[in-house]
Amino acid sequence: MNTPQPKVTIIIPIYNEEGILAAAINDLVDRLNSLNWSYELVLAENGSSDRTVEIARELSQRHSQLSFFSIGEPNYGKALRKGILEAKGEYVFCDEIDLCDTDFYTRAMVILQSDKADFVVGSKLSEGANDKRPFIRHAGSLVINAMLRVSLGFRGTDTHGLKAFRRDRLIEVARSCIVDRDLFASEFVIRSERLGIQIEEIPVSILEKRAPSTTIYRRVPNVLLNLAKLVVAIRFKG
Repeated sequence: MNTPQPKVTIIIPIYNEEGILAAAINDLVDRLNSLNWSYELVLAENGSSDRTVEIARELSQRHSQLSFFSIGEPNYGKALRKGILEAKGEYVFCDEIDLCDTDFYTRAMVILQSDKADFVVGSKLSEGANDKRPFIRHAGSLVINAMLRVSLGFRGTDTHGLKAFRRDRLIEVARSCIVDRDLFASEFVIRSERLGIQIEEIPVSILEKRAPSTTIYRRVPNVLLNLAKLVVAIRFKG
């Protein structure tokens, strides 16, 4: 018997999240059930060295709507891209395990279903947003955004974090992306923007539940390398 297509797919990349994974997912499932949406919840595990995989397996046995996969390496962008390409829902939401922001889901769904936009980005840097992260994390986001504006003509305020979109209208954009790790999300948004896809930003409030699993200083070399790849891919290869 064929399983009915879910209305929504929620994709959450996870890496070394044993400390918060079970509590965050159990709480999220309770809130999703109250929305009365048919959904699938996909945990995109990427290279964890703690009990994250074991906990994800236990959660998938407890919650029928939940599944997970592992890509075997620490690569946020690769895991997120795989989740998007395999999503079954008409609408796809990309979230973070330390956010699980169902308020964003409901606001984004109103926009998508009204056809005001095909892609909704939750911005932690736009007017009305409330970014409660440490100053160094906030400053890092501002710097990356500025670099994307200068190098690629990006017109928005944020590319990383909460997103929602109509799968049928964005799947080929995701498939065409070639950069992974931290800048896959940026490539996905910027390619969409350059193709004329209607994007709407909405402000979000960010309060992380734990320290980042990778420090900003360790991420800088990969970000710069992938930014160079992204400029070549978009500016010169199209």
